[in-house]
Amino acid sequence: MNEIIKAMEERRSIRKFKPDMPAKQDLEQIIEAGLYAANGMGQQATITIAVTNKELRDELSEINRKIGGWDEGFDPFYGAPAILLVLANKERSTYVYDGSLVMGNMMLAAHTLGLGSIWIHRAKEEFEMTEYKQLLKKLGIEGEWEGIAHCAVGYTDGELPQAADRKEGRVFWIE
Repeated sequence: MNEIIKAMEERRSIRKFKPDMPAKQDLEQIIEAGLYAANGMGQQATITIAVTNKELRDELSEINRKIGGWDEGFDPFYGAPAILLVLANKERSTYVYDGSLVMGNMMLAAHTLGLGSIWIHRAKEEFEMTEYKQLLKKLGIEGEWEGIAHCAVGYTDGELPQAADRKEGRVFWIE
């Protein structure tokens, strides 16, 4: 079987991570894979913010928890030590799709490097908040950006989840 298709079939969302930080070169490769995602009209109108600073990671987790409405103490990033935030330029009509493709590439890349990942929502709500708009300014990021998702990355703590059976009746051919 083709290695890429095999990775697509085997990759799973991970909900329990070890605290060990992945190697920076692995995170760089994951981000690079995201940079090569297909995008509308070749505009490359997405950015990725790699958060490996534990204090900021924990702050993001707490804000995400509050937005999601979970009980205090719950970590919506499931203990993943690295968070790759994907944002997209709201001026592009394809921005949500572009950011989604970045996320897909990064999650597949993480899997092929022996790392686990999971797509975590609520980045949109976070980056509508003043403090995160200020974070973008502090990083020198200008323009109107929407948070698409968090790619939580780390070493899987436990076995990979099994794939659910694929539902029937989802493919239609017109020949």
